[in-house]
Amino acid sequence: MKRSHGTRQGTRSILSRSKSQRGRINITRSIHSYTAGEKVSIVLDGAQQKGMPHRRFQGATGTVRAKQGRAFIVDVRDKNMPKTLIVRPEHLRPADGAPKPELPRRQGLKVKEEE
Repeated sequence: MKRSHGTRQGTRSILSRSKSQRGRINITRSIHSYTAGEKVSIVLDGAQQKGMPHRRFQGATGTVRAKQGRAFIVDVRDKNMPKTLIVRPEHLRPADGAPKPELPRRQGLKVKEEE
């Protein structure tokens, strides 16, 4: 029998989840909105098939260009070639190096002075 060469070929470890991660999908990740110019990381979620980019983009970092329906248009560099992906928010996370909004400090909390 001829070997299959489908789009999800060789993704057993990439798309599988650990025992602690199985279960319901985190709703905050799917309703999270990104603004244009924001840096995002592509992290594939095997439980959600819609809006999933190709497995070669797992772990890639890109810039959000615009929103298209429920999905976002993300510009990514594959090696040295610029590529455009249409990805749903379930497969996106804010990039680690992206600036995070500072939370306001509580008035009653005092900062310890280092000596």
